[in-house]
Amino acid sequence: MYSLFDSFFAPPTIVVVSEERLQAAEREAKMKRLKAVDDKLTELREYRQSLAKELAPVEDKNQEVTSDV
Repeated sequence: MYSLFDSFFAPPTIVVVSEERLQAAEREAKMKRLKAVDDKLTELREYRQSLAKELAPVEDKNQEVTSDV
């Protein structure tokens, strides 16, 4: 018979992992983080370029106004 308290008093599960598998898992996790950083950098570069394009006409107009004075 199953009771509510069985889940609290269940024996702990022990998982044994080889050193090679642990290193492989750590490497895979680092590769995923590296890809995430690269993706974020690409996103930020694109955003910076779009802002620069928006500001370029404003800067051109400011230079024309200051050169006319």
